Amino acid sequence: MVSQQLKREIVIEAPPEIVWDAVTEPDQIALWFSDAAEFDLQPGGAGSLTWHPGGRATDDLSETMVIPVQVLEVDPPRHFSFRWTHPDGAEATEENSLLVEFTLTPEGDATRLSVVESGFQDVDRDAESEMRGHGEGWKVHLETLREYATRKATLL
Repeated sequence: MVSQQLKREIVIEAPPEIVWDAVTEPDQIALWFSDAAEFDLQPGGAGSLTWHPGGRATDDLSETMVIPVQVLEVDPPRHFSFRWTHPDGAEATEENSLLVEFTLTPEGDATRLSVVESGFQDVDRDAESEMRGHGEGWKVHLETLREYATRKATLL
């Protein structure tokens, strides 16, 4: 049986405000996670994350992949969540999408970032394969985020 959630936690040598901007501003998301990002940063806001062949995807892509996103919670600079991977044009629900939650906690001059992705058992797809792929992806992308936010903090 597949676990219901995937959790990653890292400490970033940057204040929460810098990490918050990096995980919520589309222009910055495109510097560590996807190749492009668009969304309305408010509860219910819709958007998308885009990966191109040869870009930031952790798998080899043969064609551009556009993943719909629906923002759920926005509580700066502490908590941000969205649903994704639901069919384009459909409302994101527990049955057709995964939930991603970012929680930022100050630790001195640094920020502890917790990312929890859940709902793998609820979607009608190969949950084990999807969870394995997302787990590897988060490992790579969060390390890129750590480097990006730390570098940005040193420039201030």
